[in-house]
Amino acid sequence: MALIVQKYGGTSVGTPERIKNVARRVLETQQAGNQVVAVVSAMSGVTDNLLRLAHEVSSPAHPPTEREIDVLLATGEQQTIALTAMAINALGGKAVSLTGAQAGIQTDGVHTKARIADITPTEVHEMLDEGHIVILAGFQGQTRDGLITTLGRGGSDLTAIAMAAAIKADLCQIFTDVDGVYTCDPRVVPVAQKIDTISYDEMLEMASSGSKVMQSRSVEFAKKFGVRFEVRNSMNNNPGTLVKEEEPGMESVVVRGVSIERNQAKITIDDVPDRPGIASRIFGAINKANIVVDMIVQNVSWEAETDISFTCSAADLPKAEAELRKVLAELGPHASFRSQSGIAKLSIVGIGMRSHSGVAARMFGALSEAGINIQMISTSEIKTAVTVNETEIEQAAKVVHTAFGLDKE
Repeated sequence: MALIVQKYGGTSVGTPERIKNVARRVLETQQAGNQVVAVVSAMSGVTDNLLRLAHEVSSPAHPPTEREIDVLLATGEQQTIALTAMAINALGGKAVSLTGAQAGIQTDGVHTKARIADITPTEVHEMLDEGHIVILAGFQGQTRDGLITTLGRGGSDLTAIAMAAAIKADLCQIFTDVDGVYTCDPRVVPVAQKIDTISYDEMLEMASSGSKVMQSRSVEFAKKFGVRFEVRNSMNNNPGTLVKEEEPGMESVVVRGVSIERNQAKITIDDVPDRPGIASRIFGAINKANIVVDMIVQNVSWEAETDISFTCSAADLPKAEAELRKVLAELGPHASFRSQSGIAKLSIVGIGMRSHSGVAARMFGALSEAGINIQMISTSEIKTAVTVNETEIEQAAKVVHTAFGLDKE
């Protein structure tokens, strides 16, 4: 008997008929001789509708607090777990629904972006031992003090991976509305190919670079605890993409995929003193506002002053600007900052980049031939990323995808 964790996203449970489809698939998995924990998201559109309601009953002067946002958003998954359990029971199965708190998922106290601190899956084990299929609410947990928290967008992936690690599951399957991980978003590059196997590091870089198939924190967690997982389509039985530890031979593929991330913003702090502590003061202020910084570029010092640029989500730009205004006076007499939205990030990822030269040059050459200007460049051992105007990101993805031969099977 295998212990299997399956996760179903919002589109997979987006209608009553799709919930019934998930119920049949989960029940078939149990009937094949397995114990099953199914992690489900809110039905597609529910989270956005709840946020809209929150703002309709609030005002710009008194926006909803993040504590109450978490209490509200957690109800989306609670609807789905109950409906899915009902659907399984209607098919003659034996299912029980559990919220994140009931499943023993304990988080820190950062509302709307909580991190899992510990999992005590006592109730999950008890229900499985009694022959139940456990339907678990993704995206949520509870602090030590009993406050409801949510894990951020894509948090149901993290719930599934973390629960799989906690209960020592034999297999974790992430069911979504695509057949697996592709060399690029097929909606942007129609000739993109499905990837059969990918390493944790490559998947992590693609997720953090804008690939929407998996949340980066989920992949991080899977790598840390060695949870092999498969990304599959909930609407068919096609093989998916297996994500696992790097193996010999994987480096033969120079670039595994191309990722894009829209809705980015850039901030440049000009004329700050080039001395120890300045960068710490800037990014310490940004960190206090829980803003995730992506690319960071510092210019060469000139007359003991320098410029520092960084990117973040465009949604976080107002908060970043507000924090920088507070500390600007501490950054030197000439310091000022400017910001720009309407940019996007393009990344190429592949562990083969470690052992092949000329990869960045080929990427830059393809963009140059297409007349696309590069604004910022960032590199790591297995990734090269650039920012371009958001209006040019789709063309940029297509030419780079072609340049590395990813159009061919």
